[in-house]
Amino acid sequence: MASASTPSVPLTLPVLPLDDEVVLPGMVVPLDLSDNDVRAAVEAAQAAARSGTGKPRVLLVPRVDGTYAATGVLGTVEQVGRLSDGDPGALIRALGRVRIGAGTTGPGAALWVEGSTVEETLPDPLPGQVTDLVKEYKALATSWLKKRGAWQVVDRVQQIDGVGALADNSGYSPFLSVEQKVALLETADPVARLKLATAQLREHLAEQDVAETIAKDVQEGVDKQQREFLLRRQLEAVRKELRDLNGEAEGDESDDYRARVEAADLPEKVREAALKEVEKLERSSDQSPEGSWIRTWLDTVLELPWNERTEDRYDIRGARAVLDAEHAGLDDVKERITEYLAVRKRRSERGLGVVGGRRGGAVLALVGPPGVGKTSLGESVAHAMGREFVRVALGGVRDEAEIRGHRRTYVGALPGRIVRAIKEAGSMNPVVLLDEIDKVGSDFRGDPAAALLEVLDPAQNHTFRDHYLEVELDLSDVVFLATANVLEAIPEALLDRMELVRLDGYTEDEKIVIARDHLLPRQLERAGLEPGEVALEDASLRKLAGEYTREAGVRTLERALSRLLRKVAAQHELGDRELPFTVTPDDLRELIGRPHHVPESAQDPAERRTAVPGVATGLAVTGAGGDVLFVEASLADPETGAAGLTLTGQLGDVMKESAQIALSFLRSHGAELELPVTGLKDRGVHIHFPAGAVPKDGPSAGVTMTTALASLLSGRLVRTDVAMTGEVSLTGRVLPIGGVKQKLLAAHRAGITTVVIPKRNEADLDDVPAEILEKLEVHPVADVRQVLEIALAPAKVAVGVAA
Repeated sequence: MASASTPSVPLTLPVLPLDDEVVLPGMVVPLDLSDNDVRAAVEAAQAAARSGTGKPRVLLVPRVDGTYAATGVLGTVEQVGRLSDGDPGALIRALGRVRIGAGTTGPGAALWVEGSTVEETLPDPLPGQVTDLVKEYKALATSWLKKRGAWQVVDRVQQIDGVGALADNSGYSPFLSVEQKVALLETADPVARLKLATAQLREHLAEQDVAETIAKDVQEGVDKQQREFLLRRQLEAVRKELRDLNGEAEGDESDDYRARVEAADLPEKVREAALKEVEKLERSSDQSPEGSWIRTWLDTVLELPWNERTEDRYDIRGARAVLDAEHAGLDDVKERITEYLAVRKRRSERGLGVVGGRRGGAVLALVGPPGVGKTSLGESVAHAMGREFVRVALGGVRDEAEIRGHRRTYVGALPGRIVRAIKEAGSMNPVVLLDEIDKVGSDFRGDPAAALLEVLDPAQNHTFRDHYLEVELDLSDVVFLATANVLEAIPEALLDRMELVRLDGYTEDEKIVIARDHLLPRQLERAGLEPGEVALEDASLRKLAGEYTREAGVRTLERALSRLLRKVAAQHELGDRELPFTVTPDDLRELIGRPHHVPESAQDPAERRTAVPGVATGLAVTGAGGDVLFVEASLADPETGAAGLTLTGQLGDVMKESAQIALSFLRSHGAELELPVTGLKDRGVHIHFPAGAVPKDGPSAGVTMTTALASLLSGRLVRTDVAMTGEVSLTGRVLPIGGVKQKLLAAHRAGITTVVIPKRNEADLDDVPAEILEKLEVHPVADVRQVLEIALAPAKVAVGVAA
């Protein structure tokens, strides 16, 4: 309920300014008369009081930064005399609020203003909400006063009945700022003023509680440290008394480390560095943080297998048998490991184990698409050599310290991943697999790929120095295997230090062997099936590999097998399938759905992409291996006026230039090729590469674009069973390209039977498996005219391109 106001009383009073101080009604305050403004106001009030009756009256107005408040307080001068320090002073009692009006004249040097009193009344009885507010304020004020020990003031606060008077009593609170007190002064409504005072007091108490909690926690921490220090001293004294009682020699932790270092089988330089650290530990105090750093460093050094080495298995035939049993195909890697072991055996037999401080380690980079077995091959290599195997995942590593370690001055410093791998292996000659080396990044913390240069350099890694250890570590006997999907993502300087071995994917026959001998037994176990309960015919495996999955590796094939076996297991549990069960090709659609990759040659002739002129099949290499690539060409209507060349399909600059070269060649040699190219002057040419969301680049689609344009102009279809690759020049020469093996494997997976490659790539056919070459008809060509003869089908009806 709002308060009712009585009529205000006009007043003319001298102003007594209060700099950075506020006086509220009900307060009695002493003021120093040595201030000129204060003395002038009191003297003017006294002069005015002599002509009338009553005590001298002044208007107490807060002055903050030179600005007067809009509301002041009427005060009476109760007494003038001396303050406790001997200076002249006056005792003033604040009575009520006054709204300040215009200035006026009066006796003395003081500033006189006109004002009107502010009188508020409240209904009787008070509403319940106001009563609750009064109780809350008194409770809060009592709590605060008790914390300060002001017990004599508690009773005075409890005896205040007026709502406005209770709020104005906050003027005595030392924790309120001048702005907060001015806000109380200018709030005329007593209920609103009490709410404001209550909120200010509640906020202060909350801050005080937080401060007390912090102080308590700090004190408890100090007490704990003092108690721990005292207990440790007492423990040392007890241990000393026990040693004296038992006649034992005095020893401490540093003596224990010194004994461990002297007993350990360490290289001489490492032993010297460790003993220096032990001396530092002996000089440091128990409370010094350096002591914990030294102990951690010593523990790391003592745990490293400095002179531990496993004996290599020099049974060369047995090692090759292990590799053949665990991985099908991958002959290049198997031959390289076999060569390495053979050379190691001969060097060992002739006493050439160490030459120039270096041993015969190896650094191989296994580059290939996902799912071909690069990571699992590392375990097989370690198994074949009889060595320990450690995998170091580098994918997403962006901090150089992950490779070379942190400096010991940093909190939480650790050695690098290479040192931790050696420690985990427990020998100095493990097989370390640096997985996903092409996924290493760099930022403000350094370049981890650059840190790997010393690790993977056979001429330097026998003196590898980790930032944490700061002693030389011999890595020359470690076999490093690095895996990567994209060769171009590996820095050239790093690639130069490794021996490159390409894994170009598996043939369909190899996938069947892998699925039958490796994937199926593993997935049977994971599905809870016995080896004889579910079997797959080779024809079923072939259909799975050829039509349900199209990939360079076997990861998707394994997932398809897992899904198939889960389906059979679920049907058996539901009573819909009897075991044992043999999966035939006809059962696949029922179990795992329709095929996802039907070869182009297996589709209806009218539905094939090459069923219309202007569409040709090319070959490309991606991060997932080889793949087929279709090129579509069309001519715009001459009436549209859209002349020129349009390219779509998210193409790179090199591929765009190849399209320009193909069009220029046909324009300049159209008559020779019997193509109606005269209409190209006024008609726009559009070349599109489907799968537009996939970026494409490279020069090897030049012959494919030339063939597509020639098919469009001549009206002759491109043979469905033909795919081609090669860079084309302005003179029509077919230039060599890369990735022949991956492209031929992709052509075979897609059901292509005839492949056109550049003549100068004929030597690359030696890398292609013989079973693939038997199923493909490969035509090495040197001129694009040969490509057109092979790829274009005979024209049934002559088609012109008249403008």
